[in-house]
Amino acid sequence: MSADPPRVRPLERFWPYADLPEQPTDEELASLDPDLHEALFGARPRPFSITVVVPALDDPDFPRALDLARGSAEFRETGTGADRRYRARFWSSDAAKLRDLFQIVGRSDATDVLVDDRPVPYARELWLPLVWFLIPR
Repeated sequence: MSADPPRVRPLERFWPYADLPEQPTDEELASLDPDLHEALFGARPRPFSITVVVPALDDPDFPRALDLARGSAEFRETGTGADRRYRARFWSSDAAKLRDLFQIVGRSDATDVLVDDRPVPYARELWLPLVWFLIPR
């Protein structure tokens, strides 16, 4: 260590953004990873859900798929440009809406299906058909 005094004195302020709120906004909380949210705030009581995550598809039925997705229990758009993703969460009571959406976006391998916000094996092949048994005839 040098005995010479420092030439530059550090600024007194610690954080350069003085206008930040101390509490996160609802949008920030909604965008948290489910595991992180559970670790920070505890488990949320929520019914069983299936979430469909899909990029923008080059399909003539895609605008209809977006309308169906916006009618889901929770809908969120993330990313920009080629990284844009659409997330639509459906409860078990919305099985018919989920089936209608998946018939359009399920043609693409880029479509992800999450069970309770987690990727699980055979979500497309097993979990979705099991949920479709809930559709009244």
